[in-house]
Amino acid sequence: MVQKMDGNNIVMKHYPDEHYSVVFNKKTGYFVRAEDEGHPEPLWSKHGPELLDISITNWCDKGCVFCYRKSTVAGNHMFLADYETVMKQAKELDVLQVALGGGNPNQHPDFIKILETTVKYGIVPCYTTNGRGLSDEILRATKELCGSVAISAYEPYTEFRSHLDLLEKYGIKANVHFVTDSISIDTAIEWLDNPPSFLAGINSLIFLNYKPIGRKPNLNLLLKDPEKIKEFYRLVGLNKFAFKIGFDSCSISGVARYLDVNSSFYEGCDAGRFSAFVDEHLRMFPCSFMSNTDWFGNLRTENMHEIWSHNTHFLKYRNNILHNGCSSCKFQSQCMGGCPFIEELSQCGWKDERVSAEKLISPA
Repeated sequence: MVQKMDGNNIVMKHYPDEHYSVVFNKKTGYFVRAEDEGHPEPLWSKHGPELLDISITNWCDKGCVFCYRKSTVAGNHMFLADYETVMKQAKELDVLQVALGGGNPNQHPDFIKILETTVKYGIVPCYTTNGRGLSDEILRATKELCGSVAISAYEPYTEFRSHLDLLEKYGIKANVHFVTDSISIDTAIEWLDNPPSFLAGINSLIFLNYKPIGRKPNLNLLLKDPEKIKEFYRLVGLNKFAFKIGFDSCSISGVARYLDVNSSFYEGCDAGRFSAFVDEHLRMFPCSFMSNTDWFGNLRTENMHEIWSHNTHFLKYRNNILHNGCSSCKFQSQCMGGCPFIEELSQCGWKDERVSAEKLISPA
């Protein structure tokens, strides 16, 4: 039995069979997962994911060479009726929020209706955009309905800055997503050392570890220079910024090793444990970076809880996390072995940096 107490903004839920509780502030995004006294935090939420990452479209006109979804102007949009089906099941499983992506999600023809549908089911919508297609109507709906919006920072950063100014004009404090790789790390270090003025009004700067998948995967772009990695995290640790700094879980090996931060404030990969990815074709994966594999369940033929609880690939993914090969590393309990799918993402130097290309596609 799940006990719930819902206020206007605060959601509190206790799962006695799983020995933990969650507290979520819909307005601020504040989230806490707390285990019952005498019990460890569970490996995964058996009732269902707390967050869904949803690709509502694979349409995008930007054509970035590093796009992990290979999005183009020929990309498909998710049907609004299909999205509502996903939301109905998500509500039943106590999903708290969704991260809408793509492609470029706000260029979905029914984007505002998708935001309204999400809110109708008591779930908080958030989205990441490249900034294109942010009409007045969409910006007003974003301000009214969304928990947060993130904008992707791409070179030469001029277009990105204009979109950032537009969000600020509507009183939206955006999160900035910055992909760190062997080239962009120099810009990241520069921004951390001397934050540019255009970042002054943002909510947070989130660093995303580059993944060698998608349109043109490039292993040479993996962030592996130990000196630059150390300098990067040293600057982060100075904590001198007017905005918050965050990381995706794919950066966890670097965070655990190089940052002197209470481990209660971060965790290892939560894909397949507390979150899942649904693409525009209603395929449900543990993680969005697996969308070029067959590691999915089909929401057209199975319900969400069946996939979450019993799908072979979800079970295998959790097993990879449990048996991550890092048992003798002192940071193992914090980072849980880093990425259980693409070992090369490790920033700590503990794991062998050279794995076969086949490993990237079909990990053991």
